[in-house]
Amino acid sequence: MSDLDDVREKLVQLWGRLGPFWGISPASARVYAWLLGREGSADGDTIAEGLGMSRGAVSMACRDLVDWGLAHSERVPGSRRTLYSPETDIERAIRGIVQTRKRREWDPILANVSEWNATLRKDRSKEARVLRERLEGIESIVTVVDSLANSFLGDRAIPRLGLKALVASAKKGRSASKG
Repeated sequence: MSDLDDVREKLVQLWGRLGPFWGISPASARVYAWLLGREGSADGDTIAEGLGMSRGAVSMACRDLVDWGLAHSERVPGSRRTLYSPETDIERAIRGIVQTRKRREWDPILANVSEWNATLRKDRSKEARVLRERLEGIESIVTVVDSLANSFLGDRAIPRLGLKALVASAKKGRSASKG
């Protein structure tokens, strides 16, 4: 195995382990890392063969990655094949993760907790008050996180290219500490 292949394999394994921390399935994370490790795009059969995964698992992972904004799909003209390429702009990739997590997790929490609190305000019992106070605590924390996510996604908190500047600064700091 060449050094390049070794690094590619380690990248796939690492992303497969870390993906669930971001809310991404291990299979989807592995496919994304595999795509990142190669130039150009690939079809499902090529990805499946490269990762030793079933075609169905790769198909589901690729659909998931497109939904997250972490991959792009393109139909091959005159064919049923679809080619997939990774999102390589780290700012867009992170925004895709934040946007999807917000839509899947925070938005439903806010909608439900707000509705439940309105219902509990009608109940004057001690148990209802205790639950309402706890839910209001959850609602206030998720509202702050949601506001930060909206600012990030709307380019208000971090101006365009702001994340790239932070990454570049971190790289400079890391290389200075090594030297």
